[in-house]
Amino acid sequence: MANPLLPIRHKQQNFFSCDVFDTYKDDLASMEHPVFSLSTKTDFRVLEYESNNGDRIKITPSYVDGLATIHDKDVLLYIASSLISNVNKGDIPAQNVRFVAYDFLVSTNRQTGGKGYQILREALARLVGTRIETNIVTNGTRVIENFAILESFKIVEKHPDNGRMIGIEVKLSDWFYNSIIGKEILTIDKEYFRLRKPTERRLYELARKHCGKQKSWSIGLETLRNKLGATAPIVKLKYNLNRISESNHLPGYTISILGNIVTFTRKTSEVSQGKMDSKNNEVIELLQYHGIGPIIIKELVSSYDSDRIIGNINYVLEQDKGIIPQQIQTRNQSNLIPN
Repeated sequence: MANPLLPIRHKQQNFFSCDVFDTYKDDLASMEHPVFSLSTKTDFRVLEYESNNGDRIKITPSYVDGLATIHDKDVLLYIASSLISNVNKGDIPAQNVRFVAYDFLVSTNRQTGGKGYQILREALARLVGTRIETNIVTNGTRVIENFAILESFKIVEKHPDNGRMIGIEVKLSDWFYNSIIGKEILTIDKEYFRLRKPTERRLYELARKHCGKQKSWSIGLETLRNKLGATAPIVKLKYNLNRISESNHLPGYTISILGNIVTFTRKTSEVSQGKMDSKNNEVIELLQYHGIGPIIIKELVSSYDSDRIIGNINYVLEQDKGIIPQQIQTRNQSNLIPN
């Protein structure tokens, strides 16, 4: 059976080279609602979704490029991750954002050859061309007009030899920008970028959004299908879920199905094997709560002592004005790892 995960294309970054909670971020609104197409082909459908609480969203494709896909969303994840550090420090980042194409490709586990740059350019075109109409509130603001996922993009620097884009500038939509400013985001596992299939990425988003502090979250198949934005019949969806359950490759979560109920459960077995003291167990629980998957947790726990990990976590949460469980306190303040 072929590996369901993409290969790790670039050397892993050191955990303490940047804030663990400022590395990969996803906005809550698009985690909750099916904004992005799961199709692997150009998708010209008009998507409409209404939740039980009255949230409505309509997504209209570009007539030329089609709907933005969940793989295109990597651009937004990268931007959110790069901006939130400034927000945590009390700064208000600009709505126009510049980034280096190569850094994006490496950070999201993409190819850095010519094909990788071409795919990025196509993604930017779909993000600018896809229009959203919604009544969903972000950061206390209700954006009721029709708007693009990205308002615009332009190439601000090209390679002198091959003309390949190097520097890119994008203007964020008010909707997405408000999510970042309002810190309406969650940390996601970097293993997310190794998921090949669009449906698997969407399943991970929903599990991450809804499990929260709970060890598990259950949902009916039909409701899950709607939240996914999937078009496959229920029978096909159930078959695919069983395949994912068997391979157990979804970062941080297992999937089980009983009748028409699907249950997502946070993984613990990969990081709880062997004898661990209570301090390590608390560290594991805290990392799991903040969306760090079992593969990375196992690497951290085996490479760093618990005080050093907690010191880094406390520093980030203090900046973010977050609250950590009372039983976890830093014993050695000299272990704090700033940006």
